[in-house]
Amino acid sequence: MPRSPVCVDANIVVALVTAETSSQKALALWTEWMTSEIEPVAPRLLHFEVTSVMRRKVVRGSMQLEDASRSLREALALDIAVIDPAGLSALAFELADRLRQPAAYDAHYLALSELLDCECWTANERLYNAIHAQVPRLRWLGHFGAGTPTPL
Repeated sequence: MPRSPVCVDANIVVALVTAETSSQKALALWTEWMTSEIEPVAPRLLHFEVTSVMRRKVVRGSMQLEDASRSLREALALDIAVIDPAGLSALAFELADRLRQPAAYDAHYLALSELLDCECWTANERLYNAIHAQVPRLRWLGHFGAGTPTPL
């Protein structure tokens, strides 16, 4: 039986491999996915975003180079299917415009979840608060374990 997809954004991946305020919830959610029929998916952009975040952590002094490098390797080794369907960027561009988002990075995750008809999980509370009313498939990590339904 094929696993059901769920789109995961870079914020959740970073929380899985570094010490973030949302790391415990990210680990609990990830554990639930890994012990069920859930397949985490993401657009190819995920690798670029996680790499950039790790680099910023080093530049800002919040992580040592060796730790950030190890965390990046861990992030890239996670069991996440990287999917790059035709038309993804065009749909992300349209979604970013419709949602009045100044950049289209986050819209790529939303576009993938739309194309796959699955939930999209984020640890980005600001994004969630700005658009969740218009994007019912968007889930915020902060709600996980607080009575909010988990992925199917």
